[in-house]
Amino acid sequence: QVQLVESGGGLVQAGGSLRLSCAASGRTFSVYGMAWFRQAPGKEREFAAAVNWRDGNTYYADAVKGRFTISRDNAKNTVTLQIDSLKPEDTAVYYCAATRQYIRGVTTSYDFWGQGTQVTVSS
Repeated sequence: QVQLVESGGGLVQAGGSLRLSCAASGRTFSVYGMAWFRQAPGKEREFAAAVNWRDGNTYYADAVKGRFTISRDNAKNTVTLQIDSLKPEDTAVYYCAATRQYIRGVTTSYDFWGQGTQVTVSS
């Protein structure tokens, strides 16, 4: 099993920035990639960004390109999501996820999930 713990959420004004972190523990050797999803109130969870563990290749949802940056720290088993130019529509619970397969696109399935961290953007 792999455990994922997110941190860094909070309340921020529109136009501001936020940095989310996800720490992985347990059988992390089985993880090939990690991602961030988000779920806004009343909406389905949606993919935001992903990164492959070994080569650092990244993928982004069209809605967040240019504002979200995902990165990984292999030594610390952490993944970070930098969010800039925050908008009220970015308000959501952000979830970290890990997969045991190489990420080749936005439709990759994920095996492990964190509990989520709330991001609220005020206008």
